[in-house]
Amino acid sequence: MSDNIRLHYRQIRRILLGILFLNWGVALSKILYGWYSRSSSITADGFHSLSDGASNIIGVVGINLACQPRDRDHPYGHKKYETFFSLGIAILLFILSFNLIKKGIGRLYNPVVPRIDLISFLVMLSTLAVNLWVVNFESRKGKALQSDILTSDAMHTKADIFTSLSVILALIAIKLGYPILDPIATLLISLFIAHSAIDIARNSARVLCDTVADLDIKDVKETVLAVKGVRACHKIRSRGRPDDVHIDLHVLVDPRMSMEDAHQISDSIEGALKKRISAVTDVLIHMEPKGNMRPTPNKQ
Repeated sequence: MSDNIRLHYRQIRRILLGILFLNWGVALSKILYGWYSRSSSITADGFHSLSDGASNIIGVVGINLACQPRDRDHPYGHKKYETFFSLGIAILLFILSFNLIKKGIGRLYNPVVPRIDLISFLVMLSTLAVNLWVVNFESRKGKALQSDILTSDAMHTKADIFTSLSVILALIAIKLGYPILDPIATLLISLFIAHSAIDIARNSARVLCDTVADLDIKDVKETVLAVKGVRACHKIRSRGRPDDVHIDLHVLVDPRMSMEDAHQISDSIEGALKKRISAVTDVLIHMEPKGNMRPTPNKQ
């Protein structure tokens, strides 16, 4: 494995571990105070934050597998392990959402009036500030490093922001004499969590099911046609993660061209595509003779 790849995954791992401790601190604050104040919405929000920490652990495990070098059994590398483990985060969110729905419905039939005071608002506002920083930081790093784990984890924490806001609104309503809004806020939190799980699962499924990569096919075609000796190209296909795109295409060349010249053109096409589109890591080219055609000027 190259030093650049090692550095890439080391950065992701370091970010996940740092955010793990922040998430656990936030979760512990909410859960302990939620139990003390008998607020199901604060406790539910705390368990949501705890699942953030669990997703960080899953992310670290996934990164350790994804950074392994190519081998005989994995000639395309191990990067999809990162995408696969992001599905684990989605599953955790679905389970958490289901349990919170049950708890919220239970509190609707057996209401408990929580103790709400100034400390309740301070706990929620301080943890909200931490989550805002985490989402901003992790989203930027996820885009910069093109990491599925960081991006999905940021989406997870983003849901935590919306749930915290709903809890704060519920606390205000409870203070005004509407305790029924505590379990209702719990149900809303569960819906936010389920929505995040669906987004993560959808994005992961696109990669694992070889959905076409996010590429400009026109840009690919122009790059290929600009290579000297290429007469035409078609059947362009793509798949893979945002940072690990695989392309295969058919290229038409002069039927009188030697095998050596065709091979050189193939190498030139691969190099041009990787230079033009940094996410491209593998190019498979099918050479075809373009028969019965007049010679045309080659594009430079």
